[in-house]
Amino acid sequence: MPKIYLSPSTQEYNEYVIGGTEEEYMNLLADAMEPYLIAAGIDFDRNTPDMTARSSIQQANSTGGYDFYLALHSNASPEEFAGMLRGPDVYYNPARPESRRAADLIADELMKIYPDPQLVDVLPTDYLGEVLRPNAPAVLVEVAYHDNPEDAEWIANNIDLIAQALANATEEFVGTGAAAVSSEPAEANASEGGAPFRRINPRLNRGSSMI
Repeated sequence: MPKIYLSPSTQEYNEYVIGGTEEEYMNLLADAMEPYLIAAGIDFDRNTPDMTARSSIQQANSTGGYDFYLALHSNASPEEFAGMLRGPDVYYNPARPESRRAADLIADELMKIYPDPQLVDVLPTDYLGEVLRPNAPAVLVEVAYHDNPEDAEWIANNIDLIAQALANATEEFVGTGAAAVSSEPAEANASEGGAPFRRINPRLNRGSSMI
């Protein structure tokens, strides 16, 4: 049975413009994903709100045996663009082709449900700890911008729909044999290989900092 690690945000200090916090909504999203994962025959573990991104990575790596590490977050614009930016960003490890494949699958599902599919981006990262440090292939999803009223409302009103999209992508990823469990972190200079990948939209490289 495939097994994944879910890491919803523990950032209770990131407030939504409509009320609530990133930690609250991302844990609601993880809660909503669980029945879809169970129905798909996917086993899972997850962090708890009292943990941190660092301890989540440590727990996943020490437990081992995961086919996928999925970090759930919502985004905030840089100060100069506060409240102006919109859209999901899906971050992957450019040294790991399976991370890129998972990001593409997630983006494909989000494009089906997000109001403006052109704003769904797939982005490499060289600083996000939850993408680079897990032993399993990892992706960090910034579901949308919690400092933008439209995006915040979209998240709040579509928790189940987003959960189903993420579960669908996860099922396809772990069910294809592409998510081979790795007992060691990937080398930093690993090649992406020649698989056909989604075009990356050039946008600001945003997201949680390296931990």
